[in-house]
Amino acid sequence: MLTLPDVSHIIALALAEDLGVDPSRFALGATPHTDLLDRDVTSSSAIGPDARFSGRIVAREECVVAGLPVMAAVFDALSLASGLFDPIEVFPLAAEGARVSAGTPVAEVEGLAVAVLAGERTALDFLMLLSGIATETAAWVRAAGPDLAVCDTRKTSPGLRALSKYAVAVGGGTNHREGLFDMVLVKDNHIRAARGITSAIVRARAAHPELLLEVEADTVAQAIEAAAAGADLVLLDNMDDAALADAVSAVHSVAEAHGFTVLTEASGGVTRKRLAGLRTTGVDRASTSALTLGVRAIDFGFDESR
Repeated sequence: MLTLPDVSHIIALALAEDLGVDPSRFALGATPHTDLLDRDVTSSSAIGPDARFSGRIVAREECVVAGLPVMAAVFDALSLASGLFDPIEVFPLAAEGARVSAGTPVAEVEGLAVAVLAGERTALDFLMLLSGIATETAAWVRAAGPDLAVCDTRKTSPGLRALSKYAVAVGGGTNHREGLFDMVLVKDNHIRAARGITSAIVRARAAHPELLLEVEADTVAQAIEAAAAGADLVLLDNMDDAALADAVSAVHSVAEAHGFTVLTEASGGVTRKRLAGLRTTGVDRASTSALTLGVRAIDFGFDESR
């Protein structure tokens, strides 16, 4: 069961951006502002204050749906911040993570027209972006097969990492570390500054024995040193398939000799077309920023029910 991270601050920023107000208006427990919906100058002036709106959100192309709980949270936040006695209601018509065809309704939204239309764009933007990430991830996962995990990276749109990684998980991908705080990842600059792989591992392991430790290796020799020094994972960076196969075999041999398990990860130059070749190398994981950067958003329509 996937759990949506706490993204209330992201939703607050997004709504505040569209309505041109301070994000503090959307803070939990903040005093409602009954004039908030007036900030949508089009809806508040062109539509009567008591008009109702009932509409369906429909996928205009085949996709993996992701972001339905986020969309509902957007409308909840807007309802609370504007002090609506009749909050906006969202009724999902598809499951989170479901693959749907073009023309499939994924949700119904009901409420005061001025409120629904004030939150429409923000809610749909989240749904479009997250469904795009989930759809792309699902395509990579299918191409990788069951024995090669597809991982995301820290290369995400600033401020949207938690949601981006949530969408990767919805699409069947594997989340790499969340940030700099939850896993040790010794890269080339760390190795140079620490005067070597073993030195960096020893110091990091002593400081954070509770965390997984991964080391970036550019050569087979570096991969062997990292495995021998006790890394949990070895990231094999920018290697072709032949070098990667040699490095994976060497890491597994070292790990077996020491009586522990070391996972391997391919990174750099990883493409979806290359996944079939990567499978033959025996590498455990492949990481790519293609899941979260430059992904095309999915098109959804939102029209009043007739």
